[in-house]
Amino acid sequence: MQKAKRAGSRAQAAGPVAVPGRAEGKASPLDASTPEDSTQLSVCEAGNPGAAVPEVSLDDCALYMNRELSLLEFQQRVLEEARDSRNKLLERVKFLSIVNSNLDEFFMVRVAALKQKLSARSQDLSIDGRTVTQQLAAVRERLDGLMKDIYDCFQRQLLPGLKRHAIEIVDYGELDHREKSAVDQYYLETVFPVLTPLAFDPGRPFPHISNLSLNLAIVLRESDDREHFARLKVPEGLPSLVVVPMKPSAKSARKAAPQPQKFVWIEQVIAANLQSLFPGLTIVESHPFHITRDAEVAIKELESDDLLESVEEAVWRRRFRKPVRLQTDNTISDDILEILIENLEMDAADVFRVNGPLDLTRLRQLPSLDRPELRDEALEPWMPPEFSKNADEDIFTVIRREDRLLHHPFQTFSPIVDLLKKAAHDPDVLAIKMTLYRVGRNSPIVSALLEAIENGKQVAVLLELKARFDEESNIEWARALEREGVHVVYGLVGLKVHCKIALIVRREHEQIRRYVHLGTGNYNPSTARLYTDLSLFTADPEIGADATDLFNYLTGYSHKSNFRRLLVAPVTMRKQLIALIRREIALGKDGHLILKMNALEDRGMIRLLYEASQAGVKVDLLVRGLCCLRPGIPGVSENIVVRSIVGRFLEHSRIFYFRNGGAEEVYAGSADLMPRNLDRRVELLFPILNPKLVRHLRDVVLEKYLADTRKVRLGKPDGTYETLKGGAVDSQAWFISHRTAQAN
Repeated sequence: MQKAKRAGSRAQAAGPVAVPGRAEGKASPLDASTPEDSTQLSVCEAGNPGAAVPEVSLDDCALYMNRELSLLEFQQRVLEEARDSRNKLLERVKFLSIVNSNLDEFFMVRVAALKQKLSARSQDLSIDGRTVTQQLAAVRERLDGLMKDIYDCFQRQLLPGLKRHAIEIVDYGELDHREKSAVDQYYLETVFPVLTPLAFDPGRPFPHISNLSLNLAIVLRESDDREHFARLKVPEGLPSLVVVPMKPSAKSARKAAPQPQKFVWIEQVIAANLQSLFPGLTIVESHPFHITRDAEVAIKELESDDLLESVEEAVWRRRFRKPVRLQTDNTISDDILEILIENLEMDAADVFRVNGPLDLTRLRQLPSLDRPELRDEALEPWMPPEFSKNADEDIFTVIRREDRLLHHPFQTFSPIVDLLKKAAHDPDVLAIKMTLYRVGRNSPIVSALLEAIENGKQVAVLLELKARFDEESNIEWARALEREGVHVVYGLVGLKVHCKIALIVRREHEQIRRYVHLGTGNYNPSTARLYTDLSLFTADPEIGADATDLFNYLTGYSHKSNFRRLLVAPVTMRKQLIALIRREIALGKDGHLILKMNALEDRGMIRLLYEASQAGVKVDLLVRGLCCLRPGIPGVSENIVVRSIVGRFLEHSRIFYFRNGGAEEVYAGSADLMPRNLDRRVELLFPILNPKLVRHLRDVVLEKYLADTRKVRLGKPDGTYETLKGGAVDSQAWFISHRTAQAN
């Protein structure tokens, strides 16, 4: 058997390979092994109200949570949904699949970015004062525990739970003779024709291993005892869980009992039938492996005359980026592992061994089983009567009369599509302009825009090609729109366009009126059923004028530096948010901030929120994912409560509430409080001007989120989260049962 190209790398015998210690740079103030300096704040003091509050600087790194570790804490919260026995069983399986998919992306993006910094010898420190080496060590240590929890959940909770409901995932070796024969027949008829074994020897180079692919590493022996190595890719187009034909039993024949279902992993079926691929050779051993590649490819906008070509090239180059993780089983031999490590040019520390099947994202096959009793009841979004096809007024009249607000997915996404379709066919509509970020396949939004072109409307679209992992889909849409005559702008150099806005220009009698849709989520009907988002429909003249100025900025040359109503990043948003928070700080104990977002990372904004807490302002933060702020620290953040809600739907809406001494102001939009959103993206926060809508967001939407005791986790000073015991208030469940509640 050919050995690896370079010597000296070996993975450890079991478990994830040991990670290096923090040997680079100064010890982080958050390193548990480092004694607290007498002048430095200890986050543990938050648990002792009687302790003297030390003098601290808001620039102290100890006050900030590492973003990567905080993001992994979010994955822990997603895993908790898989472990929660109060959730329906197949929903728990879905959450386990989601957390594994999230970790794939974490490696492709976050770990890859750290490794790039390490290769570039970056001296940058994280928000909590860690070097790149220290961050990688801490991330690997946290991942070790998280992966153990994931497989513990799968093997000790979900597999037994599925078996109790007549759904079994078994090993190939557990099948009886009849079952093996049936599965082997499926292999010969369906799997075998798709397989392509690739040898590795002096005449055949080590094959390319595609990102997130599942493979078998195989050792073969000739009759003269010579050994060979081969790689076999597990087909991606076939079900990962192979159905094992079952004999109907007397019990299952009863009408009330579900038909038992049994599955076996496809890689085990292939491994058991390898002889069919290598006749005349002995199969010595085979082991599955799964790699994750670096997906953080910089798009060289300034070096290209054509952004579309530049993005296409970046997407192509992504396929060949270095691997950042190698997963395999814990029985793999050192010889095979050495071949993989050396030829994939990886570090031994990037190997993760697991005691179970690889790539648990593949469990997403199970929730589609016909077992409705094991899944959440399907949600049918509610259509407000004024937007229904039987309404007395057309959609333009409805919006012109009063601003309208929808809360997705509890209320339907359809009015957005209907508005664009109406505009496409209305003879008085002159132009449609909108931004598109993640469109999805078979988009009715794009169909409406194409209909508008056919009807002679002027249509302009800013379609962001740099939307990570959606680049190829967006390139296809951009070309389709251009072919039909749509004015397509691919994005701005140096900025990603992330805002969600549609502008319709209509001639009404002797004047021009502008109708605007503004959202917190993408123009994607599929994700609109899975994410919580807000949609605002308005004909407010000042918002309409701002929308026109914004599109001139996006499609032409404009140095617009002020807007009437909209907060626009990177132009005005940071400055105006600072002013709004400082206004609450000036009110002291009469101030109140409620900020709902996906992520909180920006150091300047966190520092300002600490100042607000010190001034006595009540600060309620609803942060779904990563949060670098540490709540509950005496003298710094004791007036700040951090809540994270993880439930059936992905919390995606951003809402910013400012009490303002009773003259409340509320903004919603696409931006999180992260440096990228405030400084490196085109983002929007739009004001809610209708007092009824302000009250609705305050008294219904935000109040229900703040009252959640079932799906909420409370942030602690050390960056971990705790679940409320015995909580019964589920905000998302309330919105489902009260989806007809609205402010209109």
